[in-house]
Amino acid sequence: MAKKLTEGEKRCLEDYNAYKKENPKPRKNLIKLVKHMNMLNLTANENSWEYIFFDRQLTNEQIDLLLKMKLRKPYYVKDLTKLTGKDLVATAKLVDDICHVGILEYCSAPDGEDMVQLPVFAPGAMETTVMTKERSDAFPEMAPAFLNYVLDLQKKISSVVPMGNALMRAIPVEKAIEHETRKVKYEEISYWLDKAGKSIAVAPCECRKLRVMVDEGTGDLEGDYCINLGHYAESCIRMGKARRITREEAEEIIKTAEKRGAVHQLSNIDGKDFSLFICNCKWDTCMALKTSWYTQSPNLSSSNYVAHVNKEKCVACGGCVEVCPQNAVKLGQKLCEKNITKIHNKEIPNNHLVFGPKHWQKDFLTNRDNVVNETGTSPCKTNCPAHVSVQGYLKKAAQGKYDEALAIIKKENPFPAICGRVCSRYCEDVCTRGDIDSPVAIDEVKRFIAERELNKENRYIPEFYYEKGSGQKIAIIGGGPAGLSCAYYLAVYGHQVTVFDKNPLPGGMMQYGIPSFRLEKEIVQAEIDVLKQMGVEFKCNVNVGKDVTLDQLRNQGYKGFYVAIGAQESRRLQIEGEDAKGVYAGVDFLNKQPKDLGRVVVIGGGNVAVDCARVAIRNAASTTMISLEKRNELPASEEEVEEALHDGVTTNCGWGPKEILAQDGKVTGIVLKKCLQVKNKVGKFNPIYDEEETMTIECDTIVTAIGQCIEWGDLLKGSHVEVLANGTAKADHWTYQTNQDDIFVGGDVYTGPRFAIDAIAAGKEGAESLHRFVNKGHSLTLGRVKEIILNI
Repeated sequence: MAKKLTEGEKRCLEDYNAYKKENPKPRKNLIKLVKHMNMLNLTANENSWEYIFFDRQLTNEQIDLLLKMKLRKPYYVKDLTKLTGKDLVATAKLVDDICHVGILEYCSAPDGEDMVQLPVFAPGAMETTVMTKERSDAFPEMAPAFLNYVLDLQKKISSVVPMGNALMRAIPVEKAIEHETRKVKYEEISYWLDKAGKSIAVAPCECRKLRVMVDEGTGDLEGDYCINLGHYAESCIRMGKARRITREEAEEIIKTAEKRGAVHQLSNIDGKDFSLFICNCKWDTCMALKTSWYTQSPNLSSSNYVAHVNKEKCVACGGCVEVCPQNAVKLGQKLCEKNITKIHNKEIPNNHLVFGPKHWQKDFLTNRDNVVNETGTSPCKTNCPAHVSVQGYLKKAAQGKYDEALAIIKKENPFPAICGRVCSRYCEDVCTRGDIDSPVAIDEVKRFIAERELNKENRYIPEFYYEKGSGQKIAIIGGGPAGLSCAYYLAVYGHQVTVFDKNPLPGGMMQYGIPSFRLEKEIVQAEIDVLKQMGVEFKCNVNVGKDVTLDQLRNQGYKGFYVAIGAQESRRLQIEGEDAKGVYAGVDFLNKQPKDLGRVVVIGGGNVAVDCARVAIRNAASTTMISLEKRNELPASEEEVEEALHDGVTTNCGWGPKEILAQDGKVTGIVLKKCLQVKNKVGKFNPIYDEEETMTIECDTIVTAIGQCIEWGDLLKGSHVEVLANGTAKADHWTYQTNQDDIFVGGDVYTGPRFAIDAIAAGKEGAESLHRFVNKGHSLTLGRVKEIILNI
C-alpha cells in the first residue's frame, strides 16, 4: 500500500526525477543488486525505494563487484581481485570508493589486514550512506527513499513480529534496572561500551536529519546521538562519516539523551549479543519507533522490561507521560469512584488474528493523547492555563525538596514569585479538597517556594536544551508576561533572544499596571534578572515600528518575531466631558499614581478597576467604585473586592456613566444612569439603561477602568498580519503563527485582555513554534503534543 508523498518528499525527489528523464532506461544490474541485498523484495524494479536511493551514486563497475559478493560475508581486499579482474591497487581503490559511498563497510581480520563486507540495506548500508552531510545534500532523494523503504518494509511484517525480533531492539535506562536480579548483560549500556573498548564513534542522527530534509522535523535538532561500536565505528571513522570519542564522551551523550526522553536502541539483526550501534531515539523522528506508532504494533519497539508506576509515590506530575516514546503511560486520577470506570486499551496485533491498515494510526504525529480519556486528570492541573503539575511541586515541597519543586513549576511557569502574588488561582477554584473544607493553599506554597529565588545565590537557572547562544536571533516585541515567558523558553533552547520594550523597564503590566502593594517591583525585576543570566538581552525605550522597523530588524539578522505588546491602552467611555482635567485612564493612572486626588470615582467592576480604587484611596479623601454589574456579579475576584472594601473603598453597583460634569475644564462630578441589563440572554455584553433614572456624584477625579484595547501604532506596517475587528491579531490557534510567516503573536494581542498566567502559558507555546520555525525543515505541528488536559 503506497503512501501518498508529502510536499517535502516531492521536493527531495525533484533532482532525481530530472535525472530519470535524461536516463529513462532501467538499470538491470541495479535491480539485481536490490534483490540481492533484500530478499523480501523479489519484485524489485526501477521504482523501488532501494533502487532510487542508490541509482545516482553507484557506477556499473561498482554494482558489478557488489553483485559478486555474498551478503554479510567478510572478504579480504586481496581476494576481491579475483572478482574484479584488476590488480590489488586498482581493486583497493574501487573498494575504497564504494566504502565511501556507504554500501560497503570495512572490518578487520584477526591478522590485521583489511576486510570488507556487504551489509543489508537497513540497519546497515542506508544509514552509513546518509551519514555524510555532503552526500545527503548532493543526493536528497535518499531522504524519502530511506524513510519509505523502512516504513514499507516494516508494514509488511509489523503484525506478525514477535516481541524482541524487530530490526531494532530497545533497552532500558541502565540505572532503572541496576537492582534487577533477572537482568542480562546485553540489556545494559555499560556492557556494550565495555565490549567496544576504544572503538567508539559518534555521528549526527540520520533519522532526525532525514525528517528535516523532508520538512518533517519536530523541533529535536540532529546533534550527535548515534554511537557507533566496534568494527563499524572504525569503518565510519576511516570513511570520514563519524568521529572517534572516548567512553566518557559516550556516557555523557547517553546521559543527555536520557534527560530528553530518548530511547536506547540496538541493531537487532545479528542476535542479542551483537550491535553496530547504540541509537538514542525519539518517538516522533526515529524510523523504527515511528513505524511502531504508525502500525500500532508495540512489538516493534518493546524492550524486555515493563515499567510499573508506584501508586504511593506518584503525584501525577506528568513527567513520565511527556517523555514516554510509545504513549504507554497516561495521566489519570487516583480518586476512588463508586462506579467503576472501564478504561479501553488501544487495539494491537496481539488482540487480532488479522491486524491490517484499518487498525493503523496514520495521524499519530498530530493526534496523541496524554490523558486517560475515561477518567481525566487532576482538576488543579487541568484548570491552570499553563498546566503546571501542582501535585508534583506540592509533594516536593512537603518533602523539603524546594529546588526540585521550583524546577517543576518553572518547567511550565518561569515566574512563580510573581504568580504567587497576583495569580488568578484557577487551580484553587477546582481543588477537590474544597469539597470537604477549603482548597489547598496552592498559591501560597508556590509563593513560598519562589521566595528562595529572590536571593541571587539561590536563583534557579534551567539546564539549556542546546548550547547557550547556539541558536538563531529572535526578537520579542513587548516585555510583558507573554513576551518574557517566550524569551525564557527560547533561551532554554539556546537561541539568541532580544526583548524590545518601549518602556524604561521590562515587565509590562506586571511592572506598570499592578500596584506595588500587590506586587513589589523588586520581585518583577528579580525574576527578569534570571532571564538576563540566561543570556536574554533587553533593549528598553525602543518602540518597534517607530524607532526601528521589523524590516530593519530582519536586516540585523533576526529570523523570527514574537509580538506580545499587550492591551496597554484603556478604552474610552465615549461620553461628554471625558477630556476634562482630572479624568484618568485606568492603566495610565496605575502607572503615574498621582497624589492629592480629592474625591475619586472609579468607573468599572473588574480587577483593574479594583486596583485603581485601592491606589486612589491611599491618595484621596474618598473613593467610590461605580459598576454596571450588581455587587454579586462583579467581574473582579471576591477576594480583591473585599480587600478594597477593607481599605475604605465604597461601591455603587448597577449604574453606568452618562455625563462627566466640568467647570473651567476641571472635573466637578459625574452623572450616572441606572443599568437595567448588562448582558443579553446569550451572555453577550449588551447593557440597557433607564435614561430617566439618574444620579449625580460630586467628585474631583475620575478614573475609567472599563477595559483595555491594543494600540498597534506602526508596528505591523508593511507586514501581512491581519488585525481583526476587536483589535486582536489573526493567528493559528495552535501555533500562533500569523499571515506573515515569521511573525507569531501571543498574550492579550491574540486573546484580548486576560490574566498573567494565560499570557505565560501562551508564551511557552509561542517559543515552541518559533524554535521550530527558525530551524529549517521543522514542522510547526508534527510531533507536538496538544495541551488538551481532561478534567476528572
